[in-house]
Amino acid sequence: MIEVYIDGASAGNPGPSGAGIFIKNNGEVERYSIPLGEMENHEAEYRAFLKALEICIEKGYKIVSFRTDSQLVNRAVEKEFVKNKKFAPLLEEALKLTRQFDLFFMKWVPSSENKAADELARAAIRNI
Repeated sequence: MIEVYIDGASAGNPGPSGAGIFIKNNGEVERYSIPLGEMENHEAEYRAFLKALEICIEKGYKIVSFRTDSQLVNRAVEKEFVKNKKFAPLLEEALKLTRQFDLFFMKWVPSSENKAADELARAAIRNI
């Protein structure tokens, strides 16, 4: 099973933002640090999730377990619902992508277990 750690970060709210994606694949590690431009932190979290889904689909991964420290994104995926309608299109797109996997899991983890993705997201902000 592929383990995917994701994080979005913003320097300001809104501000320059980045996505950090850390993938463990049978002992191999992949790191992605992706500048996202200007946006709010919560949007950066969703955008990081979408980028990670796209990467996994491109690579042909079929069984994935995502880890995020964003309770907002984790709850939205679990319930397939967002309170803030601004994020509804992002969630809808993400749910459509998750259906392309044979097995998709998402789990909330504390920030202390998501440091690699967090560092990658912060590095992406510095590279804008």
